[in-house]
Amino acid sequence: MREISAKEQGYTIGGRPLAAGLYLVATPIGAARDVTLRALDILATADILTAEDTRSLRHLMEIHGIALADRPLYAVHDHNEAAASPRVVEAIHAGKSVAYASEAGTPTVSDPGFPLARAVIAAGLPVIAAPGASAALCALTVSGLPSDRFHFAGFAPATAQARRAFLEELRDVKATLILYESPKRINQMLEELVQCFGDLRNCVVARELTKRFEEVTRGTLGEVAAAYAGRDVRGEIVILVDRAPERRAEQGDWEGALDRALETLSVKDAAGMVAEAYDLPRRDVYQVALKRGK
Repeated sequence: MREISAKEQGYTIGGRPLAAGLYLVATPIGAARDVTLRALDILATADILTAEDTRSLRHLMEIHGIALADRPLYAVHDHNEAAASPRVVEAIHAGKSVAYASEAGTPTVSDPGFPLARAVIAAGLPVIAAPGASAALCALTVSGLPSDRFHFAGFAPATAQARRAFLEELRDVKATLILYESPKRINQMLEELVQCFGDLRNCVVARELTKRFEEVTRGTLGEVAAAYAGRDVRGEIVILVDRAPERRAEQGDWEGALDRALETLSVKDAAGMVAEAYDLPRRDVYQVALKRGK
């Protein structure tokens, strides 16, 4: 017996059929009940469903009692998005409503959907957001770090040289930094953040947010790196780093203070004292102190 779709049953949103366009639907990053009512409405009524992972979307719909019925559902992901986009544009031109859902979170935010949305916009057709869960904003909310200005940087490059350049660009950003990282590279990334930013800037690592084993670790970069050192962890990870401190002096000022400190203190202690006093990365001051302390 064929399932009867919501549209065939006369199901509408706000008393009106779902208009033609591309609907970017945010899906839960963990807890299935985090999906919005509007997202469920769109998934129940869209003419065509597309998803980064069709199995994940089917499962979400089953949990919430939404029938696929005879509506088409096909995958749109990093490997086929360019090829699939014209098909979606053609469907919307024909008056169809198309829902797109990433596997978890908000489409286009370190997830597929950007080329698809660009293609639809370029064709002069509507793109509509159905907002909801986002690991970046969820982590920022619970971090305790300033949220009035933040910089989402996504995933760092895989190669060491490119990653170093990437972090150097972020070091002086006057906003809370938000990065995604894989569990296999979390220890390495924290160590590199300490090397590039120093060990005193506040940091938060949020892991498996909204899931059973949710964990939020707060402290300085040095403390958080030490807490994760040697750990074998799993799950989705968000790293947040406090904004770059205001530089309170020109280089000549702090170098003069460093010279005076080296007269009575060890290289390590002098560098630490000056770095803290002038809000400078400890590693940078230490490198200068090494040369001057010889």
